[in-house]
Amino acid sequence: MSVNASAGKTPAVCAAVLQDVFGYDAFRGPQAEIVSHVSTGGDALVLMPTGGGKSLCYQVPAIVRARAGHGLTVVVSPLIALMHDQVGALLQAGVAAAFLNSSLSSEAAQALEKQVLRGELTLLYVAPERLSTARFLALLDALHQRAQLALFAIDEAHCVSQWGHDFRPEYRALELLHQRFAGVPRVALTATADEITRADIVTHLQLQAARCFVSSFDRPNIRYTIVEKKDGTQQLLRFIRERHSQPNGHEAGIVYCQSRKRVQEVAALLCEAGLQALPYHAGFDAAVRQRHQDRFLREDGLIMVATIAFGMGIDKPDVRFVAHLDMPKNIEAYYQETGRAGRDGEAANAWMAYGLQDVVNQRRMIDESPAADEFKQVQRGKLDALLSLAEASDCRRVRLLAYFGEASAPCMNCDNCLLPPALDDATESARKLLSCIYRVQQASGMAFGAGHITDILRGKRTEKVSQHGHDKLSTFGIGADLGETQWRALLRQLIAREAIQVNAAHFNTLTLAEAARAILKGQAPVWLRRASEKKAVLRSSRASKGVATAPDGQPLSLGERECLAALKVWRTEQARAHNLPAFVILHDSTLRAIAARQPQTVADLDGIAGLGQRKRAAYGTELLRVLGTARGSDDRALGEIGV
Repeated sequence: MSVNASAGKTPAVCAAVLQDVFGYDAFRGPQAEIVSHVSTGGDALVLMPTGGGKSLCYQVPAIVRARAGHGLTVVVSPLIALMHDQVGALLQAGVAAAFLNSSLSSEAAQALEKQVLRGELTLLYVAPERLSTARFLALLDALHQRAQLALFAIDEAHCVSQWGHDFRPEYRALELLHQRFAGVPRVALTATADEITRADIVTHLQLQAARCFVSSFDRPNIRYTIVEKKDGTQQLLRFIRERHSQPNGHEAGIVYCQSRKRVQEVAALLCEAGLQALPYHAGFDAAVRQRHQDRFLREDGLIMVATIAFGMGIDKPDVRFVAHLDMPKNIEAYYQETGRAGRDGEAANAWMAYGLQDVVNQRRMIDESPAADEFKQVQRGKLDALLSLAEASDCRRVRLLAYFGEASAPCMNCDNCLLPPALDDATESARKLLSCIYRVQQASGMAFGAGHITDILRGKRTEKVSQHGHDKLSTFGIGADLGETQWRALLRQLIAREAIQVNAAHFNTLTLAEAARAILKGQAPVWLRRASEKKAVLRSSRASKGVATAPDGQPLSLGERECLAALKVWRTEQARAHNLPAFVILHDSTLRAIAARQPQTVADLDGIAGLGQRKRAAYGTELLRVLGTARGSDDRALGEIGV
């Protein structure tokens, strides 16, 4: 067959693999074009949001190329847990896949290498540090000499960039793939990369000739909410109870905290409040971390309280919320972390409590890092973008997407769109604040912190104010019209705008920065949210909270919900038997579709999304049995009450 003829048939072949192996009728968004390009041997850089289906962009080509005789696809993945679940899902779908990492004994690793050489695998997952070892390179060399290397897939490709939020030096060694295995196609994939990070990926992975596929970064099912931090954990508790409580418990979520100590405190407080919460940070023994992660993936309704050590590669589709009790270090980290919510496309929440100390801490960490000035400058710019998002009074989503170069209209699904804040012109108040900082330093020859400056503005004769004679200043009491909360919000905004500089090395004292000049001259307006006693509760955007729906969006009937409950019990048993998360067996959406269709024969299962040929053959009869039993129980119950 000619190359052109083969290329012409590729889309149909890819679609057949999608249907037969994975049980889906059609690709989503740019998946079809990416899969076709990679399947025919093209290099690609794929930027696709979490939950957008990145895995299929290399798994389908791997199967297509293996069936065409091109051999093995090697997938570079940074996490053992992710490898385990990805391989488990592929085996469930009938695809020959395996992982090679430190969890295997030397005997098991050797046996797997022999399996690779015999051509028995379609996909092999490895860590980046394993790939660059002499032993593994020798294995790849042997395959390459036989023309049995089909594809290299580099997942979480942003890890190669020093500008990204999760730089891993071992990813830099992956440039050898282009140098050593010329002609073997490569696809690099990530959910998060701004322009500077994308350029770094292209440079260090030598993908200059690759096609770049950039999907929309929008996750319309996620509602973004950012609130002023007041009582921290109590705000978090109210958020969970108001938006994520169910009759039978609470929904699954992730809570991010900056420090290990804070993680353990918050997890304990949530447990005391009756929620199921687990702590996770790098200070725990590896076995404890693995146990907590496995429980989170396999059990319903758990809340993981964690540092940023947790999250990369977490495929759990039904995480209903991600909350930040401390501000992330940049907007990529925020996007990546919040993107772990709602991977199944159902409504989810991204909630963050943000305060003045967050701004101070993040700037201090950048300033005190041993990095080069150029790197610090880039990180300050990334932090400023996040601060701008946090301080925004307009659509959060518009600002978030604009950071990644994507234009959008107001989303009507963020806090600012749903409850537009009333704004007051605070330019004169900002000038008072800046003038007060200047007068204090001029009078005392030293700088003071935020609390002291606020006391002076509000006319409070504290011992410290009187001691330094600051009650004699012209700015004493000129800000009595605003409360402490408003001054704190204004101060936070001016720090974010770099009009005020915080000296973390000297007790967080405040001094004026260059941007203060334009504000003092009245050339740069400042707006402040108007204080309100109203406490608006933004409920979940799900149309019928707590009620399962069919694929067409219609609520399931009582009998169908009984069937769904029975299917979930069966799925849990299967997951335990295979040592896999429940969603790897079948997704919730697949179970809901089965419950809604009420199939009577195995043939009736055809066309249900997520049920490929292998899973229909393996589970079809059992699914019908579970449904029959559930329907029988429902009929008996109705008979007992005379219906």
